[in-house]
Amino acid sequence: MIQVIAGKKGSGKTKRLIDLTNNTAREAEHDVVFLDDDNRYMFDVDHKVRFINAEDYHIHSSDMFIGFLCGMLSCNFDIGTVFIDAFLDLCHAPLEETEGVVKTLAELGEKHSVDFVLSLSADPDMLPDHLKQYLI
Repeated sequence: MIQVIAGKKGSGKTKRLIDLTNNTAREAEHDVVFLDDDNRYMFDVDHKVRFINAEDYHIHSSDMFIGFLCGMLSCNFDIGTVFIDAFLDLCHAPLEETEGVVKTLAELGEKHSVDFVLSLSADPDMLPDHLKQYLI
């Protein structure tokens, strides 16, 4: 399953994502991962959550981003939810070119029973159809 939190800069997307992460971690029977583009929110996320600063792994394209996620999932079969802050920055693609990445996330989620929750800086009314269906 994919869920998307969208909003303009400063609209509270990250706070909402962190709250969802912490609530999930408290109730989860699986591992929870929070993926971000820096360490800014490391101490806001529950200590049970695996916080990953993706910048430490030199991800420079959407293919590298998907490869990173696949590697992460292949090493830990217990991951049940992956929260991704700054999705557009991490997948290195403009909003209108994310359809392939989102399709791959949906396939990975279904195949490996993983939920992905994405936060992205964009007006929810302006999202392409391939993302609108996942808006929460």
